[in-house]
Amino acid sequence: MLTLLLFAGIGAAHLWGTPKAPLAPQLGLDLAGGRQVVLAPLTEDGASIDADQLDQAIDIIRRRVDATGTSEAEVTRLGQNISVAIPGDPSPDQLEALSRSSQMAFRPVLLAEPVFAPGEEPQVPRELPLPDDRLAEQAELMQPPPAPQDVEEPAEDEPAGDEASSTEENRGGTALPAATDGADATGQPGTDGDGATQEPATEEPAPPVANPSDLAQVTPEIQQAFAETTCEDPDLADRAAVAPAAQPLVVCNTEGTEKYVLGPVELSGGNLTDATAGPEQAQGGAVTGRWEVVLTFDDEGGDAFADVTTRLMGYPQNSAQNRFAMVLDGEVISAPTVNSVISAGIATITGDFTVEEAETLANQLRFGALPVSFDVQTSEQISPTLGGEQLRWGLIAGAVGLALVFLYMLVQYHALGLVAIGSLLLAAVIAYGAVTLLGWAINFRLTMAGVTGLIVAIGVTADSFIVYFERVRDEVRSGRPLRYAVDTGWERARRTIIISDLVNLIAAGVLYYLSEAGVKAFAFTLGLTTIIDLVVVMMFTHPLVSILANTKFFGEGRRWSGMEPERLGAKRSAYLGRGQFREPEPEVLAPGRRRHTREELEGGVV
Repeated sequence: MLTLLLFAGIGAAHLWGTPKAPLAPQLGLDLAGGRQVVLAPLTEDGASIDADQLDQAIDIIRRRVDATGTSEAEVTRLGQNISVAIPGDPSPDQLEALSRSSQMAFRPVLLAEPVFAPGEEPQVPRELPLPDDRLAEQAELMQPPPAPQDVEEPAEDEPAGDEASSTEENRGGTALPAATDGADATGQPGTDGDGATQEPATEEPAPPVANPSDLAQVTPEIQQAFAETTCEDPDLADRAAVAPAAQPLVVCNTEGTEKYVLGPVELSGGNLTDATAGPEQAQGGAVTGRWEVVLTFDDEGGDAFADVTTRLMGYPQNSAQNRFAMVLDGEVISAPTVNSVISAGIATITGDFTVEEAETLANQLRFGALPVSFDVQTSEQISPTLGGEQLRWGLIAGAVGLALVFLYMLVQYHALGLVAIGSLLLAAVIAYGAVTLLGWAINFRLTMAGVTGLIVAIGVTADSFIVYFERVRDEVRSGRPLRYAVDTGWERARRTIIISDLVNLIAAGVLYYLSEAGVKAFAFTLGLTTIIDLVVVMMFTHPLVSILANTKFFGEGRRWSGMEPERLGAKRSAYLGRGQFREPEPEVLAPGRRRHTREELEGGVV
């Protein structure tokens, strides 16, 4: 049944899976080839980077590759460059994710303006929920925004376009720049000591301010750049990625539907301790069908985030200054509003993510930023290093070993050896199906080292059958009929088999976590086949032997059954149950000697 379910899953994944599952195991870099990408560091005037930075970049890139589920990839140092060899043909998005610096920064929003085609509605920014009430807040965010309200005419002493009167429809889009209104220490429009309106900002860049949300930072030059910026500019993200952290920034979101003027960096990606992707849940635990990325900050980042959200709560929720932008590689991935102080050090990024987009973003944030940016220097398809010839000889070696095991089982156990042969064949079929399904589910690829692990597993599996059969035969030698010997022998053999396989699993686990590349593939297949061995022995071999023990051929220990009492040396009387014994068959004794009866043995007369 388990085998049928396994191959039914492969068939369903092949017919309806995305992508479709192959009907054969996927091969690794050494057997099928792949794509080699050479990444060159981007430095000023071609300056070299130190070895520590290069080693750090290699470690981060290797973890990014592993996180995508790609097995048996090779990440090596090539002079000042990094060589990444990936099995198969990775997508352009996967290749781009390898070299992205993933520099993340948190900046306050000063101005925001939707960018949409004629007839489209501007997107309403989402709110940043409280950690304690996150589910309830997300449920509220699923509701449609309220209808626009009429904006009252400002009083004569009130600045025109006051942010407090902005509607939900144009949230953040009508924030008044400092070119026309001043701002006090909190960033709100104000007056001087005589009650007169403050003078507009001068042409000179504003000096650093105590409040990063202060609109005085928006100089006429920044305001003009903001007006002239188009999100279709292909170089906008690159310029924003290298912009000074202490100065305002003009940038767009990743969808190109909104542009912003952002304040200085208040939090960096270095304050992140974890980022995980998962299904978004509404109030009551119901899944909304969308995906979210949960960010966890360290103590310093959590304190800084609490201070930021406390300050932003001082602005109306329908203003741009109530928003906080998360900038990744020069693009705003999310700019939520703040509806309460977040002091637990946990925030979420929600949006119309696909599963792949959410997991990619979480991986980039979790594995940190590359110490330097890299550019793809070359990308070419490479041929297999071993090829089909070595694979063919490896499979021949496995077939020869399997045939020798079959022969030994037939010679040693006669008809009972057919049970062992059937169990080995079943284990091989399950291993083939498991490797095939894992190739689709987690992109597992079979390398020559993995093939070696499968071949070694033949001996591991055969050893379990030998332990079981020998325990049963020991019980037969002691005088028990086969039908009773099977149960007693299984009780003793089961402990030995479990302990033996447990030792193999521990060894495979240690090899997997402490090794690299080929050894890791060997350890994985060894551990997989060890688990399959336990399943086959307990769910197929033992039940089948128990059934055969109730037949006349095996139960009575007939010739060539493999359980003949005479062949095994069972010379004592056999206990049949309920006080009955089976006397041994007469045997030829030397002259002058006779065989003692049971009464003489029990009475001590010899």
